[in-house]
Amino acid sequence: MMRTLIYDGQCRLCVTAKKGLERLAPNPDVQLVPYQSEEAACQLGAEYQPGRPDVAFLVEPDGTISRGLDAFLPLVPGLPGGRVLHAILRVPLVRPLAYLAYRLVARYRYSWFGSVN
Repeated sequence: MMRTLIYDGQCRLCVTAKKGLERLAPNPDVQLVPYQSEEAACQLGAEYQPGRPDVAFLVEPDGTISRGLDAFLPLVPGLPGGRVLHAILRVPLVRPLAYLAYRLVARYRYSWFGSVN
């Protein structure tokens, strides 16, 4: 079984990021699924709520669910320059700032980037 990254399929930023992941770091071990799908509802179970999700989710083969920035961190090393970014995120204060930035962008992503119809 593979990991599943569940992203907001109605968010322009999220869909663009998904396309970038597919182009820059094609990973046959990660399935990319829009939140607004039956597959996402099945994989998330009780975590799934209709409407727009607040964050992205990464579902591991054992059923463990990571949310928000933690959903992307395991995928970073596979990106171009990802190992450097992963090392930078280990510097004190950088990771808390990254979490803050993720929450801020996640909260305002529709007003800043719009939606996909």
